[in-house]
Amino acid sequence: MKKSQKIEDFGKNPEQPLTEVKLEDLPPLPPPYDKLEEQPTWKEIPEEKKKDMACNLDGFVGLSLPKPASAEEEKELVDKFVSGLQKLLTKENNWGFLQPLSLTLEYCAKCQTCNDSCPVYTESGKNDVYRPTYRAEIWRRLVYKYAKKSHPLMTKFKHGDIDLNWTTISRLYELAYRCTMCRRCAQACPMGVDNALVTHELRKMFSQELGWAPSELHEKGTVQQLKVGSSTGMSPLVVKDNMEFVDEDFSELSGLDANSKWDVEGADVLMLHNAGEIMAWPENPAAFAIIMNAAGVNWTLSSESPGYDGVNYGLFYDDFQLARIALKHAATAKKLKVKKVLMGECGHQHKAMMTISDRILIGDMNVRKESCIPFLEEIVFSGKIKLDPSKNDFPVTLHDPCNITRNLGIIEPQRRILRHICPQFREMTPHGVENYCCGGGSGFAIMSGNNFADWRISLSGRKKFRQIINAFQDKPGPETKKYVCAPCSNCKGQIRDILEYYDAKEKSNLIYGGLVELIVNAMVDIKEPFIKWDE
Repeated sequence: MKKSQKIEDFGKNPEQPLTEVKLEDLPPLPPPYDKLEEQPTWKEIPEEKKKDMACNLDGFVGLSLPKPASAEEEKELVDKFVSGLQKLLTKENNWGFLQPLSLTLEYCAKCQTCNDSCPVYTESGKNDVYRPTYRAEIWRRLVYKYAKKSHPLMTKFKHGDIDLNWTTISRLYELAYRCTMCRRCAQACPMGVDNALVTHELRKMFSQELGWAPSELHEKGTVQQLKVGSSTGMSPLVVKDNMEFVDEDFSELSGLDANSKWDVEGADVLMLHNAGEIMAWPENPAAFAIIMNAAGVNWTLSSESPGYDGVNYGLFYDDFQLARIALKHAATAKKLKVKKVLMGECGHQHKAMMTISDRILIGDMNVRKESCIPFLEEIVFSGKIKLDPSKNDFPVTLHDPCNITRNLGIIEPQRRILRHICPQFREMTPHGVENYCCGGGSGFAIMSGNNFADWRISLSGRKKFRQIINAFQDKPGPETKKYVCAPCSNCKGQIRDILEYYDAKEKSNLIYGGLVELIVNAMVDIKEPFIKWDE
């Protein structure tokens, strides 16, 4: 039986989880993944850890928030929280997002239309805590009671009541990291209310006002990137050394020119990869180099810190950190005097540089930026590289990264490429702007502390795994090789973890990769297949 999830109870019973999630409550997966006894069991948080950190939301912990040491510390945190709520609603503190946030505050009709659009809510067995409107309604009640004060009885009657204490803010902090910010709910809302924006603003407030942020996004993310040059920890010297090995290996394996260009002043294109590709999926930057060299593109990489790493985890939790990194990326492009910056296969990089940064990079700093996907489409259909689609004659489906499709509206270029070079291409259902998040969005793909990996794979990634399996339902068994095309680094990390979690390589012969790998695999002059099924 699910525990009480009334909003009025959100700040009560501090030592108990507000709700409980059980594997048997979740909608069953398609065969052969439908047997509960064969699914991995979820890790329990040790009792010793519970004594020192908040574990009071749903039995899962992603943030390792330490409990306050005294009543004075608790009061200080609550006071900072109220101060943060107030700042969110002032132009001088939140000029970039005040207007859409105010509209979201005022105009929710509480029709609940958005709920069934949320993959986390539906795949949890419709657990009330994961409703998009649940988190937003808590925020509204807190705003009206503590930040936009009016007569207490009128506030309670009009907006509902809620207590503000350590339990409330610690649960709300954890709950802000139960949303992938895919914005599917915003797309469904007839009023234009954006519950994902509420999630973002809560995360920002926790970071800037209380100093709370996941270590994977902050210390190991933006802080390390600004200090060293990359969230991977690679310095300029290390990244060039690594790419030298990548260039050599893939030039030899492919028989094509996979050599990278570095610091070419005045180049037409500055290629900006997610540096995680260099470490985890080096075939991706190698494929880009092969395509651009073969097509005669005047391109370059930058060894300027952090101009070789397009990651910007500030997008997920802190506008200040986002701005610091975005300004350095723009400065790199200006220093090299390139004509444009080309976003690699990284969804959040697209949103950080092509959507949010347009509010920050003004005047001369607003350098030209382009997505790699229409750029690749132009090359594929230009005739500059010769392609043999029969080399990709295996089932292929496409995952649409939220920040490329729903955010930027880039839908058809990647499909035109896949229909051209993959004879057995098939769509997921739904797809395009109606796609479902991989479950690793908003930074989740790199968060695995405590038992959070169980949550992001079993719940937030469950809908995507269901889509992948259903896309290949005509050839479900391991006798047929199948490829999931995911042109986004974060999405690939999440899909990798999902496939490993359910042993899908063995059971279904599923592998994943980017779009450029399929293009290179189809090139006529390649020495041997670029896609390696057994690696």
